[in-house]
Amino acid sequence: MMRILAMDTSNKALSLAILENEETLGQVTLNIKKNHSITLMPAIDFLMNSLDMKPADLDRIAVAQGPGSYTGLRIAVATAKTLAHTLKIELVGVSSLLALVPEQVEGLVIPIMDARRNNVYAGFYQSGQAVRSEAHLPLAEVLEMAGATNQPVTFVGETAAFTEQIEAALPLAAIQPTLPDAAALGRLGLDLPAQSIHDFVPNYLKRVEAEENWLKTHQESSDSYIQRL
Repeated sequence: MMRILAMDTSNKALSLAILENEETLGQVTLNIKKNHSITLMPAIDFLMNSLDMKPADLDRIAVAQGPGSYTGLRIAVATAKTLAHTLKIELVGVSSLLALVPEQVEGLVIPIMDARRNNVYAGFYQSGQAVRSEAHLPLAEVLEMAGATNQPVTFVGETAAFTEQIEAALPLAAIQPTLPDAAALGRLGLDLPAQSIHDFVPNYLKRVEAEENWLKTHQESSDSYIQRL
């Protein structure tokens, strides 16, 4: 038996779940505009208390590893690493985009997250398997790729801001807005090999704008922007 705490704060909505193997024991999703640093720990406490569980009952933490909001990713990853280290339990990371893909959708499924300025973080999945690498791309490029596949396409995730453009470019595409689903994330994280807590970092897919600006005036080296500051 494995009890998993799964968490996703990689975009606006916060999602938490506790699972026993594949069964969801409890789940909380907060879709409010509030800093996840304020809501995450109280939400974990609420969920644990509601299930009469103690931290020591957990065997593994599964966390959405990115891409997504820089701040949101850092909050969840730091919390997950601290809990895993303190409780001496396993830690696994799951793609934030894969966690947006609903089960049993036919054809090509493209989860997207708003990356500002008409750019998106996009994944390309078929039957739960990645058919190309996740990337930070202009929406127009994603629509071009989707149109070239000549098969049914479903856009999921943060679709609201892009619905008109998707419909104009691909009138036959299905559009299915989805929120992060920590229970799905937990199931995806059930069979993954445990990762090194110390070496675990978010998968941003894109540099922070300040870092990009910094690199324009400094030669890139093995030192990270954060370390240099």
